[in-house]
Order: sequence, then C-alpha cells, then structure tokens
Amino acid sequence: MDLIIKNGTVITAKDTFKADIGVRDGKIEVITRSLDQMEAKQIIDATGNYVLPGALDAHTHLEMPFGGTVSSDSYEAGTRAAACGGTTTVFDFVIQGKGQGLVEAVEGRRALCEPQACVDYSFHTAITDLTPAVLKEFKQAVDYGINSFKVFMVYKKEGLMVDDGVMVRAMIRAKEVGARVSVHAENPDVIDMNIENFLKEGKTHAWYHYLSRPEYAEAEADKRAIHWAKSFNVPLYIVHLACKEGMDEVTRARQEGYDVIAETCPQYLYFTNEVYKREDGRNFVCSPPIKGPESQNALWDGIKRGDISIVATDHCPFQSYEKDWGKDDFTKIPNGCMGVENMYPYMLSEANRGRISFNKAVEVCSTNVAQLFGCAPQKGTIAPGSDADLVIYDPEKTYVISKDNMHSDVDYTIWEGVELKGYPVMTFSRGKLVYDNGNFVGEKGWGEFVKRTPLT
Repeated sequence: MDLIIKNGTVITAKDTFKADIGVRDGKIEVITRSLDQMEAKQIIDATGNYVLPGALDAHTHLEMPFGGTVSSDSYEAGTRAAACGGTTTVFDFVIQGKGQGLVEAVEGRRALCEPQACVDYSFHTAITDLTPAVLKEFKQAVDYGINSFKVFMVYKKEGLMVDDGVMVRAMIRAKEVGARVSVHAENPDVIDMNIENFLKEGKTHAWYHYLSRPEYAEAEADKRAIHWAKSFNVPLYIVHLACKEGMDEVTRARQEGYDVIAETCPQYLYFTNEVYKREDGRNFVCSPPIKGPESQNALWDGIKRGDISIVATDHCPFQSYEKDWGKDDFTKIPNGCMGVENMYPYMLSEANRGRISFNKAVEVCSTNVAQLFGCAPQKGTIAPGSDADLVIYDPEKTYVISKDNMHSDVDYTIWEGVELKGYPVMTFSRGKLVYDNGNFVGEKGWGEFVKRTPLT
C-alpha cells in the first residue's frame, strides 16, 4: 500500500463506522476493520479523529475579471486554500466571451488553471452569447466533460444578463444533452431602480447595497426561474440561494416532483444583513447580499429537509483596498466574498455542535455535488475504487479563523475571529498529503481536470 489510515471513524453521507483505509495509486483499495498486518509507505494513526471524503466546492470564481479588477485568488492560491480547508475539488466558472465557443472558453481557462491547480478541478460555463451554433455545441461540451451551464438573470449593464427566452432555450437544450442550467436569480430592473433612488438621496453606505437588493429582488427571480423550469419540465439549479421566499418556492417545486436543485453558501448561514451596518460592511458585499435572520433560518431548515442540496462558497474575493473603492459609494464595491477554505470547517463545526449531523455535512459539501454533477463515485465518498480524497478531522480541536492562518492571497477574511469546534488536520488529494496541521504541503500543478459524465 502507499497509504494506510488506521483507527479512524469513517463518515460518509450515509454511514458512520470504525475502519482502516488502504490506498494505492491514488485510489482507495480497501476499507476493513483492521490492516494491522499490511505494510505501507505511509501509515497515519487517526485514533480519536474522523475520516471524511474531501469536499467539492461547486461554486468558485478564481482569477475572474469583474468590477474593473480581477478576483484576488489565482488558481494556485484558491486551490491551495481549498486544500487547507479540506476541499479536494473545485468547480470554477468560465464566462463565455461574445462570439466564443463553449469548449474554446473552457480550454482557455483550463490552460490557465492546469499548471497552477493544487487540487482537482472542473468548470461550469456561463452563457452570455447563445447563438444557434452555441446551442448545437452543448453536446460537444458535455462530451468534453462539462455538463453544467450558467445564465445570469442580472448584471445587465455588465453584459452578462440573458433574457427569459435565452434562459429557457438553454434549459431545454441542456436537458436534451444530459446537462443542467444554473441561474443567478435577481431582478435587475428593480435593483437598478433602487440604486438610482438611493444615490439621488445620497445614501451610499454598504447598508444600501443590501437595501437595493433585498429579499424581494431575489425572490421574484427565483420564482420566475422555477416557473419556467416547471412550465417546460426541465432541470434547474439555483446558485447561492439566500432568501426565504425563494427557499419556499424551491421546496414547493420539489414537493410537486420537479427537478429543482438549490445551493446556498456559508456566508448566508452564519452572517445576517446586520454586517452591512458595520464599519467594514463593504467587505461583505456580494450578490445576492446576505439577508435577514428569517431567511437564514429558512436556509438551515432547507438543509435539514434536503431542499438545499449543496453548500458551496461563491468564492470571489477582492483585496481590502479594492473593497475600499466603494467606501463612499456602495456601487463601486467589487462584489464577492471569500470562503473556499472556510466552507467545510464551518459546516463540520456546526455538525460538531449538533445543528446537523456529520453525515448531512458530508452530503451537502461533498456527496451531492459529485452525484448531481456527474463525478460520482470517483469523488464525494469513501469507497473502494474512489479517489483517495480524504480529510482527517479532529473533533476536539478549537480553531479561531484569522487572516494570519488562512492560505489564500487575500489580505483579510470576513470570517475573522469566528471560533470553530473541531477542524481538519490533514487533507489528502488522490492519496497525496496536501495539508498537514496548519501547513500547505502540496504542490501547484498536482490537480487534474475532472471529466464529468452526462446527467440522467
């Protein structure tokens, strides 16, 4: 064996049991009660610790041009941070340029990512120019290994938004070829009206970012996207769901038997809109913004019911000096927060405190992502034949998050001072140790492209 992890408590989305795990050539070869008689190049004693599948972050924006700058984490920095938080696969968004093919767009970002990635990776493609040729190319993209496309119902001025007709055509075609469309759901016209009014009144603090995009601005778009998905009986994935009305609509659609999947983010589960009143409120500016306590509680209830299928980060950080561009005008604040290193530790901490089970944390951060996006059982579980993407977690460790113990290139963290109960102490990517007790020990270029299979 190349690696044996002994005496740990293995936790998957379905099961919890004591076992030893044997790894060879980057794959899990055996899971059994005892491997005491087996030799290995590396033997880890996980007594008292939990052994979990690595998380898959289904939503990141690394090196993304936006708001007059580029998100702060390169592919190296973002995947390094991911590894140090127990995330062993990241899905990044590729924004299609005007006149650009889907595979062409992906290959451009893949060439940028490949020499840098510290863990495995895949992509979603955001559609901005849905020509007949691009619709036809959906099948080629799925054959290439990309089975998910995104449309923006917002960012009209930035040239990213599509209309409802484009969204529906994309959803219909995606279903035909074994793919799924995700949507960023907010109402741009209402948001623009609110912004115009606030600026006229001299209301420019970060608090007005939230007030310009309140619950109803997101809820209407959630309902509209779900309405079209139901009307045409096509799959739908709502990214970064943040509001109670939207959560209620997702639950209703799922109870009616429709294939509607929702994702939420750690920042919506821990913080409330009160952060925008803080002196550093601009650091929390993201879209959709963090909402009120009623919405937060609804999201947690959705996780417990299974109507939130995935927790992902929308990791898109900007340096503090860039956030300061909007110190006196919230419309100039680059949109995005960090989270790729915080997602799994935070959700596992909440499990450790009894809010959800550890199995549920694994389900929403790992297993569901792999299953819903076509890379299971290679990813997202602990089973013979699966990739040895493994996290050793110490449930007794107390960890206080600080910019000084994070591993990205961002010069602050919105999670500063948050205390977690339990923390990952080791991360393995395909059997290779990449994080060890606070230190990144992996290497850039180690990560591999994950080719995903068509969805059924």
